[in-house]
Amino acid sequence: MTGPGRFEIRIICHPADADRITAALAGAFTTGPIRQYPTRDRSRIRFYVTATERASAPVLRLVPPDH
Repeated sequence: MTGPGRFEIRIICHPADADRITAALAGAFTTGPIRQYPTRDRSRIRFYVTATERASAPVLRLVPPDH
């Protein structure tokens, strides 16, 4: 459940990108535990994170992978 200033983030990505993405989220927001599940086709993962904005959050910039 989210409250004021809190929100849920859902991401679907390739397993090779998960660590980079979760590190970027943790750098931009105050995050709770990451809940991770496989997608239906099992080729990617989906994860959910409850986040809270920081007072002066850095800009989140993700560069698309080459694959």
